[in-house]
Amino acid sequence: MMDGSDRTGAEKTRADNPPPDAADAEKWGPFGRPLFAGPKAKALARVGVVDVGSNSVRLVVFDGAARSPSYFYNEKVMCGLGQGFTETGRLSEDGKRRALAALRRFQLLAENMGCAPLTAVATAAMREAEDGPAFRREVRETTGIKLWVIDGDEEARLSAQGVLLGWPGAYGLVCDIGGSSMELAELREGRVGKRATAPLGPFRLAGIKGGRKGLTAHIRVELEKLMGAMGPQRDRLFLVGGSWRAIARIDMARRGYPLAVLHEYRMSRDAVMETLAFIAKKDAEDLRAMTGIGEARMALVPTAAIVLAELVRRIEPHDIAVSSYGIREGMLYEQMPEALRARDPLIEACRFAEAKDARLPGFGTLLYDFVAPLFRDVPAERQRILQAACLLHDVSWRSHPDYRHEVGFDYVTRGELGGLRHEERVFLGLALLHRYKNSRSGTRLEALMGLLSAEEVRAAEILGKSMRFGAMLSVAAPERMGALEWHPEKARLTLRLAEGTEALFGEVAAARFQSLASAMGAETKVVQPGA
Repeated sequence: MMDGSDRTGAEKTRADNPPPDAADAEKWGPFGRPLFAGPKAKALARVGVVDVGSNSVRLVVFDGAARSPSYFYNEKVMCGLGQGFTETGRLSEDGKRRALAALRRFQLLAENMGCAPLTAVATAAMREAEDGPAFRREVRETTGIKLWVIDGDEEARLSAQGVLLGWPGAYGLVCDIGGSSMELAELREGRVGKRATAPLGPFRLAGIKGGRKGLTAHIRVELEKLMGAMGPQRDRLFLVGGSWRAIARIDMARRGYPLAVLHEYRMSRDAVMETLAFIAKKDAEDLRAMTGIGEARMALVPTAAIVLAELVRRIEPHDIAVSSYGIREGMLYEQMPEALRARDPLIEACRFAEAKDARLPGFGTLLYDFVAPLFRDVPAERQRILQAACLLHDVSWRSHPDYRHEVGFDYVTRGELGGLRHEERVFLGLALLHRYKNSRSGTRLEALMGLLSAEEVRAAEILGKSMRFGAMLSVAAPERMGALEWHPEKARLTLRLAEGTEALFGEVAAARFQSLASAMGAETKVVQPGA
């Protein structure tokens, strides 16, 4: 048995530097002590929810850091329950058959994954169909799943809460389109405000007479009613729902956008209108070939495009953001305690990743302290990215050494992370690339760097190289890291070595220190202990 003096450096780091406590939370502000390990968060460790919509039936099982969970399991079946509703007032018979089969499967999956009972909600088609109550009883008797039918106001609220899962301080107008209805919800100061709903889903609009002209006139009338209830809404427009995401994917393809992540994808009003005109001129099969969008989804896109064009003209939003988070994420948010809701989803996810995958959990906070003097004047928005980078700086260490830089880059640019704009994804990814690799030229990742300015590319390189130097200077002995000083007026980077650490500043450490200084355009100075 080893006593304390025999502990390895890694063991010592873990024992002497546990995850931040309340004192550390003061320094890190809202990014302080992680909550995923607390009892209230653990209750959300694996949560299964089902959304029975007019077009699709989906099961999502969340897992991981409660404030920024990963999708442990995600399955969608395009049942088309609301197809033909305008003509019959009833659910589609084929849709009911397919939905019931999907729900039977989902219930068994939930039992296998240990997340039963499922929380299941049904929306417009189920609440309005003549045979909706009978089908709900059949679902309960056959599968054991109780479907909670929610009204349009509640559907709007849950969708808006889904947006808040990704953007805690979000403001603007959330627009969620389904097969049968469209919901609007106002967000102000991180809270859901006014809500409204209208029968503007593509299935519901299928029976409108008068061709495109008659359809457009009908949509305008319905939008006037909606906006009369909502009032002026000229801030950000958040788009939620599969038809909106399909339109965003077409926008990406039309523009040759290099990052295929729909969540937090931003579009200007002009870009959206250009894409909607593009959709109107293109054949559906051509659009499917461009994007890989499924046939059932693409069938709804032309009608949804007309709705979106009229909505954008009517409200003139400041900008438009796509949210992959919606009603299902809103159901998870509903179960969160208020303290958890207020957390930064990015930082919580990074803390969870560090605790799960890093060689030295807890070292990210110490590394941030070490590199922070180089970034004293950056705004709070950038500070959180620096903190996230330090927490993630070593989560790809198990990858082959020749590919760690790419794995680090992919981890954030392709990962399920909330609270992160696309430019921030690329910045963070580039910093992690330089954590493991001195040069970025000649990699498959260069196309994505076009999303950043030359100044941002340089800042990401400096961050990455500072982490590269700091992570290897002392390895598992944080008390021997020394201290960095940055004197911008003199363009001088100083390293003050800690007592007894002279030998740690060997050839490789010196080379990495010089590489950092070169990226900063600085001269170097090394101050020996006692000097």
